[in-house]
Amino acid sequence: MGHHTFPAADADRLEDAARRYRNCSAEELLWALDPDPDDAVVDVGSGTGFFTDDVAPRAGTVYAVDVQAAMHDRYRQKGVPENVELVTSGADDLPFDDGALDGAFATMTYHELPGETVEELARVLRPGGRVAVVDWTAEGPGERGPPLEERYDADHAAAAFEDAGFSVDFRATRAETFLLAATLGEE
Repeated sequence: MGHHTFPAADADRLEDAARRYRNCSAEELLWALDPDPDDAVVDVGSGTGFFTDDVAPRAGTVYAVDVQAAMHDRYRQKGVPENVELVTSGADDLPFDDGALDGAFATMTYHELPGETVEELARVLRPGGRVAVVDWTAEGPGERGPPLEERYDADHAAAAFEDAGFSVDFRATRAETFLLAATLGEE
């Protein structure tokens, strides 16, 4: 993980609903994350908040974490829901207490995240906390998205989460992407 970050100068591309929902629908993300109305969840690599906005009406608090302050600036321009807090931080050192969050999701950012991210998610999630990951698969043809050498496949992601104490509840590979849903084990 951690090959690059999406260029903030291209942030408008992150708001193209036809392109974004082709890779992950709002319904699919909400099914995989399964947030409760009081849950505190984190969007890891939130960018302009495209998918954050889909989760916000279904959760109590959503922390939109991105390493680039310019992405948060773009999110502010379009309007941030009241229950969303913008957090400028790397994913390898999240500013949350141990067990403070109920869920986490990463949409099309897993390949960009530092290697310590999965362990960091295990730290900040409560036992039973859910994670949903949708990302470009290394098994795809590479016609869209990052170069194949910067991608991982669902098996790699599943192994990383299992090594960190998660149980993988679901994984699927599609033409260009994979979906993984996992639950943090009890202590």
